Amino acid sequence: MPKRVKPGKNSDMTDTSQTTPPVQDAAEIDAALLADMSDAVEERDVRWLARTLQRMHPADAADALEQLPYDTFEEAVELLGGELPPDILIELRDSYREGAVDVLPDHAVVNALDELDSDDATTILDDLEDDRRERILEDLAPIDRAQLERGLAYEEETAGRLMQTEFVALPEFWTVGHSIDHARKLGTELPEVFYEVYVTDPAHRLIGVVSLATLLRTPRDSQLSDIMEDPMSNITTDMDQEEVAYQFQKYSLASAPVKDGAGRLVGMITVDDMVDVIQSENTEDLLSLLNVNSADGSDNVWDTVKARAPWLAVNLFTAFIASAIISIFEGTIEQLVALAVLMPVVAALGGNAGSQGLAVAVRAIAERELDGPAARRAVLREFLSGTVNGVIFAIGVGIIAFLWFHQVKLALVIAASMLATFMWAGLSGILVPLSLKRLGADPAVASSVFVLTLTDVMAFFSFLGLASLILL
Repeated sequence: MPKRVKPGKNSDMTDTSQTTPPVQDAAEIDAALLADMSDAVEERDVRWLARTLQRMHPADAADALEQLPYDTFEEAVELLGGELPPDILIELRDSYREGAVDVLPDHAVVNALDELDSDDATTILDDLEDDRRERILEDLAPIDRAQLERGLAYEEETAGRLMQTEFVALPEFWTVGHSIDHARKLGTELPEVFYEVYVTDPAHRLIGVVSLATLLRTPRDSQLSDIMEDPMSNITTDMDQEEVAYQFQKYSLASAPVKDGAGRLVGMITVDDMVDVIQSENTEDLLSLLNVNSADGSDNVWDTVKARAPWLAVNLFTAFIASAIISIFEGTIEQLVALAVLMPVVAALGGNAGSQGLAVAVRAIAERELDGPAARRAVLREFLSGTVNGVIFAIGVGIIAFLWFHQVKLALVIAASMLATFMWAGLSGILVPLSLKRLGADPAVASSVFVLTLTDVMAFFSFLGLASLILL
């Protein structure tokens, strides 16, 4: 990476080096480079900043920009304007990309839309306010505007929003040679990246797929109808992106055609888009399990508080439910202080056991591994696992309680409570997400609150209830 030249008599020198820098991990981006970028923004050295970013891989350039303080990032984008390459813009994380689009002038956004594939251009348009979007669409060529408006008409997080409308569709009676010659004539009109060509009938309905590898290996006089295969996927424009990602994963797809309701071919989705979706869905599930709505470097303190406070309020309510159970046995606790000492042990272990089962269950549901008989087997497995773990830890905790307080009955009470809590945690961890799924709710979002509350209630009720019956 070239060192920065301070503005002055040498700042007009051009670097003729054509060496492409190696791809860097975000954690490996040179701190000196980030300092130079910050200096360039402060000194409004547009030329050095633009040249440096253009020499980097777009993903590395996006990472470097995101590691700047957010105010500096916005200043950098505003300073670059139309000099910010569109392929860097689309590599930015959602919140950073939205911030960048907000500060870019209209002409820079229009140029970016002209250069990007239709799926990426739709993403940029979706970041705009309605009035500005209409203003920018008016500056596009009519055919481009119609294409992008059609993409925006689809629901968010569906295949219609993800797909690009640039693809290669050919009639079944064409030969391999004719198809290859046609693709060469298209030149820059071809999609930037594609892995297969699609065979359609006169009504533009999809009837087959030919991979580029098959196309190049087959003699020129062979007809496409003789070498085409049935599509492995069945993706329609209204299909949820999570289901699309599942089909890509299940069938190991590099790309897939997208059809409308009448079976007509309207677009294609490539694996690079699916990698982003899979990562996004996994992150969303992880954050939901932790009751967090947002985790982005552009968030300020107020954004973070707004994202987390509602879930903390829900947890506050459920915590009082557990406290109400404890209050029922207030007299028992007053007579035997050892119960207050041991209560957190039962609740903590039970909560962890439930969380373990919940994490496995939510992931299995997302992977479509808990359908039909598999769900019943999973419930039995979790119950038996909870029972076995309950026996192991019941013995261990009982021994520790006896050595600590020298009371056999107290050791038996906490051991029995531990076993009951583990069995209940095993069932809760699997049954709660399965029940929420059946009710149409997202198991990743709501399950953890219910599971932790149920295990706490069982832990306190079983421990204090048994103590009341046996010890007093």
